[in-house]
Amino acid sequence: MAGYTRRLIDERLDARQPRLAAIALQGPKGVGKTATATRRARTVLSLQFAEVRERFAADPTILTTTDGPVLIDEWQRWPESWDRVRKAVDDGLAPGQVILAGSSAPRGATVHSGAGRIVPFRMRPLSLVERGLETPTTSLATLLDGDRPSIAGSTEVVLADYVREIVASGLPGIHGTDPEDRIDLLDAYVDNVVQREFAEQGYPVRKPRTLRAWLTAYAAATSTTTSYNRILDASSAGQPDKPAVTTTIAYRDALEGLWLLDPLPAWSPSRNVFDRLVSAPKHQLADPALAARLCGATERSLLVGRRHAGLLGPLFEHLVALSTLVYAQASRARVHHLRTRNGDHEVDLVVEGDDGRVVALEVKLAASVSDADVKHLRWLAGKLGDDLADAAVITTGSHAYRRPDGIAVIPAALLGP
Repeated sequence: MAGYTRRLIDERLDARQPRLAAIALQGPKGVGKTATATRRARTVLSLQFAEVRERFAADPTILTTTDGPVLIDEWQRWPESWDRVRKAVDDGLAPGQVILAGSSAPRGATVHSGAGRIVPFRMRPLSLVERGLETPTTSLATLLDGDRPSIAGSTEVVLADYVREIVASGLPGIHGTDPEDRIDLLDAYVDNVVQREFAEQGYPVRKPRTLRAWLTAYAAATSTTTSYNRILDASSAGQPDKPAVTTTIAYRDALEGLWLLDPLPAWSPSRNVFDRLVSAPKHQLADPALAARLCGATERSLLVGRRHAGLLGPLFEHLVALSTLVYAQASRARVHHLRTRNGDHEVDLVVEGDDGRVVALEVKLAASVSDADVKHLRWLAGKLGDDLADAAVITTGSHAYRRPDGIAVIPAALLGP
């Protein structure tokens, strides 16, 4: 495909797709699922078109008689397509034959689990590495190995560059566009979600303004564990007829079905030394640019304005978290956050490998690191001992190095998969 830029997930797909009968690329609209899948397919069935849906419905053998791999794009437009693939796998579908791309099935659709038959692969917006911002010098996979590698490297990427990437969006079709066009594209994206995507998911919206207000309140809670009740209150301040809690739960369910929420789950280790950890997720939308746009933040207002001064830190953490999620996926690792109930200890990102060892990351909107910035990492090291593979502070600075206490300091642009 002309103009296609390889994603980090392509390496996994190169290795695994030929061995698996059916895979599913999952992620929000505009994340690049169709572009990634199309370059791997010989036949494309776009179920957004009625005539293609009718053809597929009329000919169940199309999965086995058509040149593969066969891409079933927007499969949720005809949820039965998922079950057709599942049954084909049970009947001996050849390896590498089917790729599904799309969102979750609409509410009320009967779709049987594809567990053991259809292997999902999550796609997220572009990480910092995929945007080509810098060549990383520190690998998350190497940190997870636990050998405490040497940390080095320098970058000319500064705070203003990170702010530019926050508002630029990691959605490939938006990133790199003219700033004025980007604003229009992000607004159109949100409008499409509110006015069209919700209805297609089986959640008709009677009051689009109320849904947009809830989305804005959620965006303002980026990188926090604010309760959903407080988000609801913030979205309906001054309204005599506040939406019911059940309505906002429906909002959340629909957004999760559209892959527009990407919260970080709380870390729950199976160790009795941790008995006071919160279980609430840390809120994040799929893309920090969506959060910034919903809050009305611009590159300038984040850097020099007063109105959004308190939003820059959470949005920078969101950008780092997004990149870390992409890098961790390449290592089959999971990303969480840690916070004690009374708030006296918290670690922004806890990356847990398959062996149970973790890399703890603190995200700091600063170029330098003090002893106070690493106190929570030291606390966690005391709790975990050898189960802590490594620890680092992710900064906006220019140099990567290890402190005398062994904690790494890594500019965000120098961290990679």
